[in-house]
Amino acid sequence: MIAFLTGRVAGKAPPFAFIDVGGVGYKLAMPTGSLAALPVNGGEVTVRTHLVVREDGLSLFGFATEEEQSLFEQLIGVSGVGPKVALALLSALPSEQLAAAIAREDVALISSAPGVGKKTAQRLIVELKDRLGSEGAAGGGKALDLGATAEARDALLSMGFAPAEAAAALADAEGDSAQTVLKHALRRLGGAA
Repeated sequence: MIAFLTGRVAGKAPPFAFIDVGGVGYKLAMPTGSLAALPVNGGEVTVRTHLVVREDGLSLFGFATEEEQSLFEQLIGVSGVGPKVALALLSALPSEQLAAAIAREDVALISSAPGVGKKTAQRLIVELKDRLGSEGAAGGGKALDLGATAEARDALLSMGFAPAEAAAALADAEGDSAQTVLKHALRRLGGAA
């Protein structure tokens, strides 16, 4: 198994990254946030990986953090959730937010990821809630009204922002009203965070 790669970024073609490791090029599918965090071409990088072996081929998936990789591996362990759906989930929502959404049983937020329907979201909650419950609760240390966050997220989506952009903008949002949370997110999206 390939646990990680250390090399130079040879290119990006979403959702793929190309990493040159000693003259051998590896093609990795990566969540949107991890892909965006990679350095420019030629930059040195270490990427955690998960190899999926199928009878029709090998697929390598890359992650920026151990938490993201661990959540991916838990997601693909759920019946009916393959690597592509897990990647779509992690691209739509950062790992902390996805774990928190599963822990608080937020079917609407989970099913907003491309290729994830209501039944799949419910299955994820049933199978992963107990495992992710303590992680989701630990991530919610600051006082934040989850209804306000959901309302602000819906507003960002209606403005045309992608789910991944909205999730990233709301990642460290603070406030007790949707308006406060939305202002914070818009500042982050505008680069004035």
